[in-house]
Amino acid sequence: MSRWPWMLLALLPLALSGCTQQSSTPNPGPSDPDDVETGPWDGSAQTLPERTDAIGQTAYSDCHYKLPPNTQVTACDDPSLFFDRSSCPSDAFNSLDSTGTYQIVTRTVSGLTYASFGLRIPSDGTPSTLFDGGRDVAFLGGIPQKEGTPLTQQQVGAGSFSFSMTFPWNPPRDFARSYLFAGCTRPEPDRINGCFALCSNGGIRSVGTFTAVRTHWGRGEAESGGGLTLVSETAAPLPQSGEVTVAKNHAYVVGLPTNNYSGGLAVFDVSDRAHPVLVKSLPFGNATPTYAVAARGDALYVGGFGRYGGGFLVYDISNPADPQPVGVQSSVGSLFVDGDRLYTTGGQGADVQVYDISTPLAPVLLQRVTPLVEGTTGPLGVSAWQGRLYVNHGVGGFLAFDVSNPTSFRQLGGYNFVNQYSNASVVGTFAGRTIAFEAGQGLNAHLRVLDVTDPNQMRLIGEHTLRSEFSINHLVLKGTRLYTTWFQEGVRVLDVSIPTQPHEVAFFNTYRETDTGRKGRTLEGASGIHVPGDGYVYVADTHRGLLIFNEP
Repeated sequence: MSRWPWMLLALLPLALSGCTQQSSTPNPGPSDPDDVETGPWDGSAQTLPERTDAIGQTAYSDCHYKLPPNTQVTACDDPSLFFDRSSCPSDAFNSLDSTGTYQIVTRTVSGLTYASFGLRIPSDGTPSTLFDGGRDVAFLGGIPQKEGTPLTQQQVGAGSFSFSMTFPWNPPRDFARSYLFAGCTRPEPDRINGCFALCSNGGIRSVGTFTAVRTHWGRGEAESGGGLTLVSETAAPLPQSGEVTVAKNHAYVVGLPTNNYSGGLAVFDVSDRAHPVLVKSLPFGNATPTYAVAARGDALYVGGFGRYGGGFLVYDISNPADPQPVGVQSSVGSLFVDGDRLYTTGGQGADVQVYDISTPLAPVLLQRVTPLVEGTTGPLGVSAWQGRLYVNHGVGGFLAFDVSNPTSFRQLGGYNFVNQYSNASVVGTFAGRTIAFEAGQGLNAHLRVLDVTDPNQMRLIGEHTLRSEFSINHLVLKGTRLYTTWFQEGVRVLDVSIPTQPHEVAFFNTYRETDTGRKGRTLEGASGIHVPGDGYVYVADTHRGLLIFNEP
C-alpha cells in the first residue's frame, strides 16, 4: 500500500499560497445516478480541459478593514477595532453551535491563500485550539506541538463567531504570530465566511478573508449509505493509525508518528470480523517512524524513513500473530506489491526502488528508478499494472515507466499541471483502454480519471470531487469498484464501470468530532484501506483504529 504523505503538511502552504490564477469552472461533484449512462463502456471518451487545482483570488467575504497592514497595534483580539462588519447579516449566527471542528482557509487582500488551519472547540470543557496544519506544529520553545495552540479569546455560538490566538515566538524563525478571525456570513449551515487579521512584531502583517467549513458529515448525509455497513470497530494501541494490510486472517495496522511517538505496529486476529482481537503491539521507539505496510507470503513489509534512522523492515509472519523481524532494507515511505515485485519510494529521496520478492523474506534490490522530473517532494506513491510502473511524484506530477525489463526501466510520459500534488493512484483496463485513477492532495485536489493507454499522451476523461478542503489518501480498484479513503469525508465507493462518469454508490462517514484524540488537523479521518476480496473492507482511521465493513 502507498504511504502516508509525510511531506504534505510541510508543503501544503507552499503549494497553495502561490496560486494566483483566477478560479475557473468548478470541477464536477458527485454524479446524480439518473445522469449516468447505462450499458457497457465502448472506450470512447472526450478529452476534458485541465482546470488544475488552482484557486482564485476572489474574497470569501465582503470585508472592510479599519486598520491597514503595517499599522502598529498593541493587541490583535478585538474585531470591532479591525473590521467594519456593518454589512454582515445580524442573524447569520443565531443558530450556530458553540462547539465543533472547522477547517479554515485564509486569503489575503493580495490573493495569497493558506489552507492549513484547524479550529477545534470541544464539548468537554477542555481548551479550544487552533492548529497550524501547514507546519503540522505550533512551536513552543522550539518544540513541535501537535496538540494545537489554545485560543486567547472566543465568542462562538448563537449570535457570534470570532476568536483569536497567538503562535508563540520561535527564534530565529519568526516573531510571535497573532490571528484574529471574525465571521460575517453563513452561506451554508456548515460554512462560515468572514474577515481575518495577522499581527506580528507589534503591527498588522496582513488582512484578508476566510472560509471555515465544519468537518462533520457533509451534504446533510447520514452516517452511511449504499450497503457499506460497519461490522466492527477496534481501537488500536497507537496515537494515530495510518495504514492497514490483511494477511492470514490478521490485520496489521501501522501507527503514524507524533511529537512523542515514533511509530509502531498493531496486530489483530480478524478470524471473527465482528470481534477482532489485538494479539500483539510493537512500538518501534525513536528509530523507525512507520508509514506503510504490505504483505507477501510469509513476509510483512513495514516502511519507515531513513532521515529518522528508520528503514524498510521485513517481518516473518509464518505465525501471523507473532511477527518476527528478519531484516532491514533501505529507508522507504510507501510500498506496493505486484506479484513477485515490491516497489518502494525512498522517503526524501528522488527514486523508486524495485525489489524481487520471489523469496518474500529475502528481498533483492533489482534497480533504483530516478524520475526525470523537477520537484522537491520526491515520489509519494506507486502502483503497477501490466508491465508499467506509475509514480505519484507530488509537485512533479503523475509519471509512467516501462518496467517490463527489470534491468532497464524507461520513463514513458506523465501528466502534470501547475500546483499539482499527486499522491495516490490505481490503474486498470476498461474496454481495452488503460485507465488510471489519480488523486492529489491539497485544497481543491480531487479524483482524476486519465486514459494512459498512450503514456506519452495522457488524457483527462473524468473527475469526481467532494468538499474542496478534504483530500483522498488511498485508492483500491476491485473490478469496476473504486474504494477510497478520503480523510474527513470517510470511505467512499465509486462505480467506475464507465470511467468517464465515476459515481458514488456507497459511503461511510468515519469522522466524528467527539472521537478521542481528534485535533482538527488537516489530515484526520479515514486513512488506510485494504480490500483483499474476502467480502470485507478494512480501514485504518487515524483515531478510531481498525474499522471493518461489509464489502458492498
